[in-house]
Amino acid sequence: MTTPEVYDTIGAGYRELRRADPRLAGSIARALGDARTVVNVGAGAGSYEPDEIRVVAVEPSGTMVRQRPPGSAPAVRASAVALPFADLSFDASLAILTVHHWPDRARGLAELARVAARRAVVVTWDPAHAGFWLVDDYFPEIAEIDRGIFPSLDEIRVAWGEIAVEPLPVPHDCTDGFLGAYWRRPEAYLDARVRGAISTFARLPGVESGLSRLRRDLESSAWERRHGGLRARAELDLGYRIVIAERSRGEGARGAP
Repeated sequence: MTTPEVYDTIGAGYRELRRADPRLAGSIARALGDARTVVNVGAGAGSYEPDEIRVVAVEPSGTMVRQRPPGSAPAVRASAVALPFADLSFDASLAILTVHHWPDRARGLAELARVAARRAVVVTWDPAHAGFWLVDDYFPEIAEIDRGIFPSLDEIRVAWGEIAVEPLPVPHDCTDGFLGAYWRRPEAYLDARVRGAISTFARLPGVESGLSRLRRDLESSAWERRHGGLRARAELDLGYRIVIAERSRGEGARGAP
């Protein structure tokens, strides 16, 4: 798991390189539905926090909190596994590409359920999804790492009960620079600043071999021959998912939403 101390190092460029993409923001807003109060857990620099509703952010890393723009939602320095809020404190709880960093996923998911009066929403990656050229061709060790840290959909079902799962395709010009954001812009992965805003690269024991292969394939047009068809795609399903659990009327505070 990625600790707050790690994010104090790798998170320095998040405000610039991990800017909310409006298309992804629209999908997340639709998942939140009619919620008027939201707790955003693992909030980072504040991407995807709706302006029109009351948001409280939870973020353990001081580096990330300091990058939150002026006027953004108030941030509480706390852990996802011990949220400092009463049961059912918010209409909805939200966690965006963060569950895989938590020291105890089950406890964190239970906490999201506990504080949400209407629904819990998680944006994650489905470990059952296969196929991304960056991983398959250049950094296969990412697959092993990510499949060990991302929760499976069944794991979320165990924590929350019935869930709805929606695909979150990645636009070709995505402004939020997570791992899959540059699927149609392979040259971007050669940029150390881009990689520095992607936590996955911080976990790799070494990147030079994969980067050398990618650089060589771009220069020789080998990448273009294998994957050039992607240049015509406007978006791509890389396994990112929005998971939503609704709380039924009459459910207790500690039940699944």
